[in-house]
Amino acid sequence: MTITANILKTILGQQTDTTPIWLMRQAGRYLPEYRALRAKAGSFLNLCKTPSLACNATLQPLKRFNLDAAIIFSDILTIPDALGLGLEFHENHGPYFNKTISNSRQVNNLPEISPEDDLAYVLTAITYSKQELQPGIPLIGFCGSPWTLACYMIEGRSKTNFATARQAMQRQEPWLTELLKKLAKIVARHLQAQINAGADIVMIFDTWGSILSLQEYQQYSLPYIQFINKQLKQQQNTPIILYIRGNLERLLLLKTADPLTNCDVISVDQEIDLRTARAHLGSNFKLQGNLAPHVLLEKPQIIRQEVAKILAAYGHGPGHIFNLSHGITPNIPPEHVAILVDAVHELSAQYHISPSIL
Repeated sequence: MTITANILKTILGQQTDTTPIWLMRQAGRYLPEYRALRAKAGSFLNLCKTPSLACNATLQPLKRFNLDAAIIFSDILTIPDALGLGLEFHENHGPYFNKTISNSRQVNNLPEISPEDDLAYVLTAITYSKQELQPGIPLIGFCGSPWTLACYMIEGRSKTNFATARQAMQRQEPWLTELLKKLAKIVARHLQAQINAGADIVMIFDTWGSILSLQEYQQYSLPYIQFINKQLKQQQNTPIILYIRGNLERLLLLKTADPLTNCDVISVDQEIDLRTARAHLGSNFKLQGNLAPHVLLEKPQIIRQEVAKILAAYGHGPGHIFNLSHGITPNIPPEHVAILVDAVHELSAQYHISPSIL
């Protein structure tokens, strides 16, 4: 891709006219056209696994809003599903697995999977979406981090503390380490396959790294993310975004790592102040974030005020991709998303004036 896209320019540290914006879960239940498409598919999983419908869902928010990137419509749990755990989505209760992992025998019995075969529907949806996207709009592919995937595979469902996974960690179960190693290899292959299919950027969602202490994070999450980054960077220069929740100390762990094992962009939640993060990380990373989704329930004036605060916190110059603290929620009015996107483009222009003009 010729570097005309604002997000790619931002990741490269190049000047842009405005701050680029996209939203986690920008294709989702807050859009009436998405709800109609899901009803047509019959279920969330059918929607994910039907490439033409997944492509449709991917493009829906781009038809409504002046977003700077698309993200493929999929789910972080497609890998455990391909591994035979039997993924289901129960209404109002989230994901559920029919099988869980709790010992070495089960880890050893997990099948060898090929993204090109077992997750071909994701790759086909990426190819379809790239064909339909306007020139200059990048497509983002993604996976869950090994630790985050392991949490679901061990627990069998979404929990706030994933007590069973934490218990395995605290007991230093050897099978947990083996599971994380296996998942790291699969994630790296799947992200590479997404790049080969046309993804311009890939993102790793380390959502549940947040339940780990700093020391636990260094043992059970970060090394496996670094392995994935290294595998990808050895093959091409596709940008990598890491979504991370937690405190500043966790970000500083990334700063001291070998550049070959690092991501390019850190996507942070609302608990981390962008001004502080930028001051500590310097030019090592670009930053993505971090408006709290509930702000989108407020009046337009409040939305604009909160956008202004985040833009001011990051300050002048390139390196900031505007996004939410986490995924957009189903109760958000679509017209408020339009207000957000337009506000980011309008209010950020002042931060991208050439230094010679200032």
